Amino acid sequence: MSLDILKGMATTLKNMGKKPTTISYPEQERELPARFRGRHVLHRYENGLERCVGCYLCAGACPADAIYIEAEENTEEKRVSPGERYAKVFDVNLFCGYCQAACPTGAITLEHDYKLASYLPEDMVYHKEQLLEPKGQSTVGSNTVWDDPAPREAAQPVPQERHLFDGSQASAAAVGLGDLPLEEPVLLVNEEQDEDRRKFERGRGKENV
Repeated sequence: MSLDILKGMATTLKNMGKKPTTISYPEQERELPARFRGRHVLHRYENGLERCVGCYLCAGACPADAIYIEAEENTEEKRVSPGERYAKVFDVNLFCGYCQAACPTGAITLEHDYKLASYLPEDMVYHKEQLLEPKGQSTVGSNTVWDDPAPREAAQPVPQERHLFDGSQASAAAVGLGDLPLEEPVLLVNEEQDEDRRKFERGRGKENV
């Protein structure tokens, strides 16, 4: 028995001079990695509009069906987001991270807020009022450390005519909101070539008949 006590004391003495691996929380807080995923945050653009356009892609990507959204149409009198719709209701039952990967506008990310303890499970369902950045604040969150940059040939400039976007690369939400052409003409520009090609197609059709 005495030998076991001596071994235990030796282990204690050996570790007495080492730096502790724990910290005195909450007086001290550990510096978190850039990719740490804590509470969700809904982001805004610099002009105050909400990034979320109510597309439901995050809810569709959620494996636990933990996101509930009710979308509503934007109007000229009340424009909340740059898209056709915005999220009137956005509830998240914390948390995993697939929603951040699925969002085409960078509207939702998981940030460094990890103080989320609660006695009641329903308190862990966060609502839009709790998630949305306050007015006058606009960030892109942890997307910069999680998203790989798009290939150079795939990058598209964001349309700026309506000043609805902040200079990030274009996404599906940008289509139709700026001055980029949505369609390219199918026929050739040269009228003579167009005419000749149409005659050729008509002639081919008669021959096949």
